[in-house]
Amino acid sequence: MAADTADYQENGTNNLDRTGSSNQVNNTEIHTIIENDQNDSSKRVNIEETKTENNSSISNHDQANNNKECTKKEEIDESQKVGKERKLSQYLANLKNSNSNNGLVMTEKDKDTALITYSNVVSRFSPVWRQSLAASASILLTFTAGLTSGYSAILLPQLQLPGSPIVMNHSTMSWIAAMAALPMAPGCLISGWMMEKFGRKTSHYIICAPFLLGWILISCANNLGLMLLGRFFTGLCVGLLGPLGPVYIGESSEPKYRGFFLAAISLAIAIGIFVAHLIGTFMTWQWTATICCLFPILSIVLLTLTPESPTWLISKGEIDDGIKSYYWLRGYSDEAKTELKGIIENQKAANSEPVMTLKEKIITLLNPELLKPLFIMILFFITCQFSGVNAVAFYSIVIVEKAVGKGFDHYLAMLIIDLVRVVMSVVACVICKMYGRRPLTFISGTWTAISMVGLSMFLYFRPENMSWLPLCCLMGYICAISIGLVPIPWIMCGEVFPTRVRGLGSGISSAITFVAFFAVVKTAPGMMMNLGEMITFLIYGIIALVGTGILFFILPETKGKSLQEIEDRFKNGKKPSGPNV
Repeated sequence: MAADTADYQENGTNNLDRTGSSNQVNNTEIHTIIENDQNDSSKRVNIEETKTENNSSISNHDQANNNKECTKKEEIDESQKVGKERKLSQYLANLKNSNSNNGLVMTEKDKDTALITYSNVVSRFSPVWRQSLAASASILLTFTAGLTSGYSAILLPQLQLPGSPIVMNHSTMSWIAAMAALPMAPGCLISGWMMEKFGRKTSHYIICAPFLLGWILISCANNLGLMLLGRFFTGLCVGLLGPLGPVYIGESSEPKYRGFFLAAISLAIAIGIFVAHLIGTFMTWQWTATICCLFPILSIVLLTLTPESPTWLISKGEIDDGIKSYYWLRGYSDEAKTELKGIIENQKAANSEPVMTLKEKIITLLNPELLKPLFIMILFFITCQFSGVNAVAFYSIVIVEKAVGKGFDHYLAMLIIDLVRVVMSVVACVICKMYGRRPLTFISGTWTAISMVGLSMFLYFRPENMSWLPLCCLMGYICAISIGLVPIPWIMCGEVFPTRVRGLGSGISSAITFVAFFAVVKTAPGMMMNLGEMITFLIYGIIALVGTGILFFILPETKGKSLQEIEDRFKNGKKPSGPNV
């Protein structure tokens, strides 16, 4: 990995040594084009000044006044035109200032377009391994988020034992569990701003610090205040990571692998829940939290080996670093060069647009290319959350005890459910690469509803000597929800939003998700106490069925599509070409 990183850092220098004189020619062409573009703009200004002088020399007083007014209008119009032309050449100036020799050449056929040339750099590792390394740091942090979700299931029963430093009751239990979910929504909104301001990779670095602090506070907690503060910090980091992870992975991976890497986010959460339950089954909650402190540190190590998102770098005018990062991740295939060309052309078009006022920015947020995917993702996430997925994760032992009853080891039943969740998350990584988002969503939603309704019916009739049946319903529920309703919205969160508002769109949708997350986790104990387990699970099943039915009519297919194709689909209302399944 260290050699691989060195190759990334020295990529520009090696390429310059190999290409030699050809790159000098390319730079000469770039400078010539930029100078010609600037000379043309200067000539236009000089011509207009000459016109102004000629008009002002007219002797007739009245006619001169009229001409002066017309000249002022022409000057304003011409200045606006020159300003736009200079903004169009700003992109070329960025290229010139970047001293880039990483494969960009300028052609006479299209002077304003950056074309990507072939590079003779041979990577020690294939692009898929480089993309795997880039995704691994974000996935490891997501695994730590899974530890946060699973921790309360082993924490709460141990705090109820004699000698616990914290006095427990139903209200205290629900607050300890829900405190992690409380800051997740504002964390998502902060994340949208943070990833645009500081970059995707740097934002991952920032998250590691409060994650580590939160686990340290939990491990040292000897009163309710420290426990809630530690849970708050870890929950905040889960919220910060919610939109950030999918966006970084989506921008650093190519379309044919993107679904697999994004599905690994759900796999990491599932493994994190299982590991938290497994460690907590055999160790105290203090030692479990201490072990969890290791993973933010390991994430920092992995982040040092990976580049920043090329899309973000290019959007900030760092053309040279963006191209090196892109080639390090994607290699030099024709498909990769074509996609890079599209990214650069889109950024050039964005640079040519005038600076928007606050009112214009607000109006831009109402564009269909943002509102359409935002509505779809909010509905998708709400359907997932109110199907009870995190209620089962946070209160695993309690739910197993109420559903299965006595005569069965509740911790063993919890670990069986966790193993099923992990296995199905692995399966989801594979089938998300093989099949489309739509069929997986509808299959998952339908069987999720059937499993919850079936569990509810068992609790209503309660047949004797059939304690295995509710456990099978819970396992079926985990299998169904893990292949669609859990991974697909997080996959699509990194796909459906346009580049210029990707941080904002993913931040808002993730924030709504965690509001629903908090509501489900906070209300689940009260619903089971006041409404009963049968009604609670029936409500979860009905919500899953209704939400899936609505998604059938509005959910687009994004598998196999480039991010630009998906953006054009929402912008123009046309379905992108490519495979749907």
